[in-house]
Amino acid sequence: MARQRILQAAAELVAEKGAASMSLDDVRARTGASRSQLYHYFENRDDLIHAVIGVISDRVLNHYGEPLDHLDSWAGIDHWFDVLVQDQVDLQARGGCPIGCLAGQLAENDADARAAIAAGLERYEAHLRNGLTRMKAGGTLRRDADPVALATATMASIQGGFLLTQIRRDPNQLRIALNAARSNLRFASAERVRL
Repeated sequence: MARQRILQAAAELVAEKGAASMSLDDVRARTGASRSQLYHYFENRDDLIHAVIGVISDRVLNHYGEPLDHLDSWAGIDHWFDVLVQDQVDLQARGGCPIGCLAGQLAENDADARAAIAAGLERYEAHLRNGLTRMKAGGTLRRDADPVALATATMASIQGGFLLTQIRRDPNQLRIALNAARSNLRFASAERVRL
């Protein structure tokens, strides 16, 4: 229970201050945990940050759980895209992707953090890849469609859209990126072959 409380507080601090600015003293102040308690659960600050990446990834996947479970139809993909944009409207285009924004803060200087971020994004992307694979098996996508490449291209559009939304404080930037991703996905539609 104490470990979970520490992780939740550290995740909040990373979201508020960024990974580089969060200190163990900040976590202690927020949780009331002693220094020995922190070191009982985590070897050092880096170990705590690596665990926080997993917590943030879990939060993203839990938040988008219902839409992510239905990415095997055009309606399901459209719903997910709509939810992503609405979240940015609600957040006033602040924060970007909670997983993706960690890459700029940590990936170049911490190989373990980079691997944890990559694993979080992979878990996220896997939902889309699996949905597209089901669409291909069901005949919605062409037989030569590549669900792996389509999922990666879509995630690249999402991450770029998040970044532009955050920088420009304009959720329409994400909508534009998602519209481009949808056009790319629709290009692989089996309906195009029949036209």
